[in-house]
Amino acid sequence: MVVSQFQDGTLTERHLSREMLGVVEATAIAAARTMGNGDEVEVDRAARTAMHECLEQITMEGEIVIGETKLPEIPGLKSGETVGQGSPPSISRTDIALNAVEGAKLVAKGLPNAISCIALSSSGGLFKAPECYMRKLIVGPLAKGKVDINAPVRYNLSIIAMSLERNIEDITVVILDRPRHDELIAQVRDCGARIKLIADGDVMPAITTCLSGAGIHAVMGIGGAPQGVLAAAAVKCLGGEIQTQLCWFDDEQRKTIEAFGIDADPDNVYLMDDLVPGDEIVFAASGVTHGDTLKGVRYFGSGARTHSIVMTLKSGLIRFVDTVHLHADNRGPVKI
Repeated sequence: MVVSQFQDGTLTERHLSREMLGVVEATAIAAARTMGNGDEVEVDRAARTAMHECLEQITMEGEIVIGETKLPEIPGLKSGETVGQGSPPSISRTDIALNAVEGAKLVAKGLPNAISCIALSSSGGLFKAPECYMRKLIVGPLAKGKVDINAPVRYNLSIIAMSLERNIEDITVVILDRPRHDELIAQVRDCGARIKLIADGDVMPAITTCLSGAGIHAVMGIGGAPQGVLAAAAVKCLGGEIQTQLCWFDDEQRKTIEAFGIDADPDNVYLMDDLVPGDEIVFAASGVTHGDTLKGVRYFGSGARTHSIVMTLKSGLIRFVDTVHLHADNRGPVKI
């Protein structure tokens, strides 16, 4: 009988969560060394190299179903690639979605909110999203099951506000700062809600919608489809909701969708269980540059300090992890 990499539930989930925490921590440390260098390619190269080396050391057979597509000249972490040292014959492959550094441009410019993130599920547990755009509506647990991506903006904002027992004027919506969102931004402003425009990276804001007291209540607008699946993995662990629709801006992007065997109908709505059908999920992210929720990597003479979040679905664990990494050959006082 073929069983999941996650067999025996919480113990294996917890083991893999520790392994993935180490992966994103090491990747963040490598990427943060390039902060402010002005070279997005070198940021990606440092992050991908570190993540690939870490994944290859783990005892598992992981298939990357959502990998790195930009900058094909940088090897490793491509969709379809297998990573890990292998597993016993009775253990099936683990699906992996990753982004070695979400926000390479942010790192290159020394701007906040760049992260390294990864999601795992049992084989078949993650939607193999094409490299295209995705319209998204993401909310926290209290508004789950009440919003509708096809409803007017005012309706959804009213539902979110009522779910949180506050006024629309107290709601904050995260939107990518892109010209394509001019109309959406105008509609949100017309409703009186607050807006936080971001330059890049909507995975961390998606997580933040599910954290009480974080001050972010929804993510709206069009972003990358692969990032949508990563966000869905985290939001599912946190009890929130994501609704999406695939979209494109030219025939080439439409053909990319169809090449995956997906019906390129912009009216199709993909819900949480479409994006992350697996009931065993591990998600981990580590801050590269300082952000609203995760601190970036901080270096000191004898090591570095990272701030991360790691979560599992079946075992229901959500951990914020503050780690000090000391150089083996240069032990010194821990900086706090």
